Amino acid sequence: MASSSALSRLSNLHNHLRPLDSNNQIEGLVKFSPEVYQALSSGRAVVALESTIISHGMPYPQNLETAKQVEEIVRKNGAVPATIAILDGVPCVGLSAEQLERLATLGTRAQKTARRDIAYVVAGRRNGATTVSATMFFASTVGIPVFVTGGIGGVHRHGEETMDVSSDLTELGKTPVAVVSAGVKSILDIPKTLEYLETQGVCVVGYKTDEFPAFFTDTSGCKAPCRLDTPEECARLIDATTKLKLGNGVLIAVPIPKEQSASGSKIESAIQKALKEAREKNIIGSAETPFLLARVNELTGGASLASSIL
Repeated sequence: MASSSALSRLSNLHNHLRPLDSNNQIEGLVKFSPEVYQALSSGRAVVALESTIISHGMPYPQNLETAKQVEEIVRKNGAVPATIAILDGVPCVGLSAEQLERLATLGTRAQKTARRDIAYVVAGRRNGATTVSATMFFASTVGIPVFVTGGIGGVHRHGEETMDVSSDLTELGKTPVAVVSAGVKSILDIPKTLEYLETQGVCVVGYKTDEFPAFFTDTSGCKAPCRLDTPEECARLIDATTKLKLGNGVLIAVPIPKEQSASGSKIESAIQKALKEAREKNIIGSAETPFLLARVNELTGGASLASSIL
């Protein structure tokens, strides 16, 4: 996952958290956990967490164990975790232990839910695990300004031919939530992803690094557009973005610790093989990323999954 150290103080954005608006029309559609509702109502720091990593990112029981560990890291650093998912058609902001267990055991039977899928999943009373874009949407709607995840989506390799661009990028361009992540998944085209984020007007920051991280590894060969070195600087950036009413998100990329980073050449070799297999099997769209991540994990003997969990 992205940075527990950066999270410890980034999550402490009490002054920038909007109290829950009782007149917000979406409130009647969303179910809050008691812990999250109380925190939002009193202005305490809350950190949003996605749920696709639970259902589609890793196998059971590692997915459940990782979800619990991430929530515990948030709590230890003085904030309240709000894992977001849709269960039986009800958007849930903050999950109970039983709901986390249910989502983890559902696995890929829960629909991978981006912004475009939200209404479909809700209307059909389905179960949905939220991607970065859907998580950002719900977080912004209920007043959670910070969202922590592993790696965001981006422009897929050969995206200039397929037009396969993650909705995570357009969401960052129009939703005022700060996303703290370990960069962009290295299965994607990172240079094109950074270009697309520039087009969307998204401020991209390398945290204590001049090089943009690549999720599994701490290096990508791409320069980070901006660099900040303290949580206070990051908080000021988020505050300025909010006060200026820019209307877009901020991406703060925190590299995985070097000692836990997977071998770049080993990962790239596995990615190339997985991409070839995906093309041969005509695996495209929302099914491509889960396939590639799972196949890269197999080809690296579990090294990529270990890096993902860390």
